[in-house]
Amino acid sequence: MKLTVNGQEHDLGGIDPDMPVLWVLRDKLNLTGTKYGCGRAQCGACTVHVNGEAIRSCSVSARHAAGKKIVTIEAVSGRVADAVRSAWQRLDVVQCGYCQSGQIMTAVALLAKKSDPSDDEIDAAMSGNVCRCGTYQRVREAIHLAARLQRGGK
Repeated sequence: MKLTVNGQEHDLGGIDPDMPVLWVLRDKLNLTGTKYGCGRAQCGACTVHVNGEAIRSCSVSARHAAGKKIVTIEAVSGRVADAVRSAWQRLDVVQCGYCQSGQIMTAVALLAKKSDPSDDEIDAAMSGNVCRCGTYQRVREAIHLAARLQRGGK
C-alpha cells in the first residue's frame, strides 16, 4: 500500500489496510504533530487534510486514503497557512497546545474555502474541535485575524 503524505509517496507494504491514517502517520512515518485525542472523530485533535479537506485521521483507514494527498501539520503551507500561524502567534491562542494542530488544520481548511467567514461559519467549522483549556474565543479571533492577513490586511 502506498500513501502520499506531505508530498512524498511512502510504500507501506506490510501495514494493515484498515489501520487508521492517524496511526500510520504517528507510528509508521514518525509524524507526531497529529495528535490522538479520542479515537472516535469527536475531538478534532487528529485533523489532517486529505485532498484539501479537513478530516479526522483516526476514523479514516489507510485503504481509504490511498491515492489521495494527505497533508499534516508538519507540512501545511501556503498563504492561508502562513496567515493562520501568524494570527495564532500574534493572539497567543495556545494554552496547553495539545489540540492546536487539529485546530490549525481545521482553520486552514475553512479559510481556504471561505476567505471572510462569519462568527457562525467559524463556530460551525470549528465545532468538532475540542479544547480542554477553553481557548475557543481566541481561536475565533485568530481566524478573523488570519482572514484579514490572507487578504493583505493587518
